[in-house]
Amino acid sequence: RVRKRLAAKRRGRHTGTGKRRGTAEARLPVKVCWIRRMRVLRRMLRKYREAKKIDKHLYHELYVKAKGNVFKNKRNLMEYIHKAKSEKSREKTLADQAEARRAKSKASRERKLARSE
Repeated sequence: RVRKRLAAKRRGRHTGTGKRRGTAEARLPVKVCWIRRMRVLRRMLRKYREAKKIDKHLYHELYVKAKGNVFKNKRNLMEYIHKAKSEKSREKTLADQAEARRAKSKASRERKLARSE
């Protein structure tokens, strides 16, 4: 009887509000949830840094944000990383284009100046 009931409980039966004696905090403390989440996020950040997916500056920024409760879970953090990386690459391409434009205009200015002399 006991084994059968335990097996059912593992499947999530007999655990409704009427069967609960302790508070939600007593059943699964918020602190335990927090510690688990921090460990998951920090492990992921370390893995990404070692795999060179993120540099040490982004790692530190995300580490502090994770501690500050910005990311709800691993998926949120991953999405944020992808967004940050794409934004960074976009800014880099824009900067390169601007630099190329500046160099081109400078060269054309010099050509005009040489032609006028």
